[in-house]
Amino acid sequence: MEITTSFLLLLLICSPSTVQLQKESDNEIIPLGEQTEPQRREPTNASNHQQTSTQDLHALLREMSFSLAEQGVEMRHMQRENEAQAAKLRELELKTTELDKIKQLLQVTQVAFSASLLASGAEYVGPFDTTTPLVFKNVVTNIGNAYDPNTGFFIAPVRGAYNFEYYIGSYGHDSYASGVGLVKNKEHIFLAWEHQPSHYGSTANGATLLLEVGDVVFLRLWPNTRIYDNEHHHSTFSGHLLFTM
Repeated sequence: MEITTSFLLLLLICSPSTVQLQKESDNEIIPLGEQTEPQRREPTNASNHQQTSTQDLHALLREMSFSLAEQGVEMRHMQRENEAQAAKLRELELKTTELDKIKQLLQVTQVAFSASLLASGAEYVGPFDTTTPLVFKNVVTNIGNAYDPNTGFFIAPVRGAYNFEYYIGSYGHDSYASGVGLVKNKEHIFLAWEHQPSHYGSTANGATLLLEVGDVVFLRLWPNTRIYDNEHHHSTFSGHLLFTM
């Protein structure tokens, strides 16, 4: 009985050491060469996973590179199309500008006017003590708007040769003749003159003038003379561009 009790006590004393030893044994690091098959397989799975991830990343990078390359080709294609369209637009703008210039040139080279002295009624103009510009108010034609019916001035819009004609009439008078001069700027060019004591008389004159842009041509009544006009428009002033120079 005593032996059994002593044996049990000995077992109780030794048991913690055994358990501790068991725990230490469980925690012991096993060298790589002594690991079991499942333990050796674990690092291999991690390595394979890392390799697979790297391959996937490379594949993704290649796909992105191809996509960027395709976008680059499309952008270059769009850029070439835009450049071509811009070139066509510039060409169209140049043609439009040239067309506008041609239209303006045609408008400038189409110059002609004709006007009579009075817009309405019947009356004499003059006599005056000095030469007096005449204003022909009844405009029949004014292509190019070079004649101003407010001033009686024709202003050359383009350099060229112009032809002018004027006709004047009046009833005769012992003291007053009819005299009208053609003037370029301040230069007297030609004079139309007619004098008779009675009845109706008329006279005319004209000239071809080389004008610069802005030159002014008009008619003026000679001192102490008079002219007449009525609804039949006896006294007239006309001109037109012959050709540009």
